[in-house]
Amino acid sequence: MHQLLQWLALPQFGLGTVFVVSFVSATLLPMGSEPAVFGLIKLNPDLYWPAIAVATLGNTLGGGVSWWMGLGAHKVVDKARGHHTDARALAWLERFGAKACLLSWLPVVGDPLCAVAGWLKLPFWPCMAYMAMGKFLRYLVMTSVLLHFMPGHLDF
Repeated sequence: MHQLLQWLALPQFGLGTVFVVSFVSATLLPMGSEPAVFGLIKLNPDLYWPAIAVATLGNTLGGGVSWWMGLGAHKVVDKARGHHTDARALAWLERFGAKACLLSWLPVVGDPLCAVAGWLKLPFWPCMAYMAMGKFLRYLVMTSVLLHFMPGHLDF
């Protein structure tokens, strides 16, 4: 295990690992990317900004996949019913529009929110922009707070 962790922490593998973990964790799979981001930064402090950027990119693209899954589910349901689905129950989300995707960083509700945005056919690119902003701020704040409370280098 020690050797695997050291290998994954290497810059040439660590950023790729952070991307994959961040991407997958933004789908509806129950997984968190924060430990991977924090671990890489803790082992390689010089990768602070690249790790934040790569995690944000991976998590945003994963949110985009969830958006497309929501849109696809909406189309399948509409086709099965033979008419368009009435989304009045989600009027509060529609009222906020793409800006609601700023909340995609929230635990538990954030990832499904991306799928619901697709279901509601909210505009893709504005949703992606708001997802990216929220996810960037989450990684920035989370990592900064953890580094503040857990200073020093990790030793295995």
